[in-house]
Amino acid sequence: MNTRTVSLHILVLFLLLHSTDSSDTLAPNDTLKDGDVLISQGRKFALGFFSPGKSTSHYLGIWYYGQPEQTVVWVANREHPLNGTSGVLALDRYGNLAINANNGSFLIWSANVSSLNLDNSTTAQLLDSGNLVLKHDLSKMVVWQSFDYPTDTYLPSMKLGLDRRAGLDRFVTSWKSEGDPAPGSCSYRFEPTGYPQLFLYKGRAPYWRGGAIIEKKQGAVPEMANDLVYNITITINAMEVSLMYGIANASVVPRYVAYESGLLKHFIWHDEEQRWTEFSSHPKEQCDYYGKCGPNGNCGANYADQFDCTCLPGFEPKSPGD
Repeated sequence: MNTRTVSLHILVLFLLLHSTDSSDTLAPNDTLKDGDVLISQGRKFALGFFSPGKSTSHYLGIWYYGQPEQTVVWVANREHPLNGTSGVLALDRYGNLAINANNGSFLIWSANVSSLNLDNSTTAQLLDSGNLVLKHDLSKMVVWQSFDYPTDTYLPSMKLGLDRRAGLDRFVTSWKSEGDPAPGSCSYRFEPTGYPQLFLYKGRAPYWRGGAIIEKKQGAVPEMANDLVYNITITINAMEVSLMYGIANASVVPRYVAYESGLLKHFIWHDEEQRWTEFSSHPKEQCDYYGKCGPNGNCGANYADQFDCTCLPGFEPKSPGD
């Protein structure tokens, strides 16, 4: 082996070690340009700019790393697309995460953490959970995280619900279309009045309800009640109403996605086949739709596409003909 070959091997090894050492982190004075990516330490997720579907617009997003097809789980500038490849992610002079375009002259998006000032030094890191966190360098305290601002995907370790102390209402909202990640009309969120419940909404109208979660885990999404797969954490107090799920079986890679069509789908990654398998979808049957038979009506399904409406005891039909 000649000197040139040895030097090349040393250079490649150095670059690999350097890349592995810093590939999940954005430090002060670092920039992430269109075409660059951050990769979480365990190589689970990637952060970078992308164009969805057939769109020519560019967005900053997080997706599963190393899969044949790009599956995006979070979008930063979903309402403010970039028209070209001039977008750059960096930490501004206050330590905030920000996307700028046109050589820094135009602000596209910012984490907008108001507590930061010129004395703050922060670092952004992409975690193996798919969470992008902004941390103080000295205290290591997380001052902002992408999990507090979900898009259409509900991931393990992500909370849905209200944090009244922090003023957060965490919920997922469908993309407008396959090529447009802007917020659509379908959302999956808590209804905190009475017994806390998770509803799938279309616009402002309830569309599907899993049920109250105060005592039964399956009120969130029925298949979550499987303790062999998921660890469920329910928090209900004066300051917080939330639900979070973890993975009891590390080999399971799940995600829940809200779709503009009015469906909440549960997918599990099939590693051998290198594809996502649809595990469930809600609502499933006609009687699953919220208020299908109107107030004080009972819906009885004979088949998936057939149903009968009857009145609860003590009530009569408003319109017998209908």
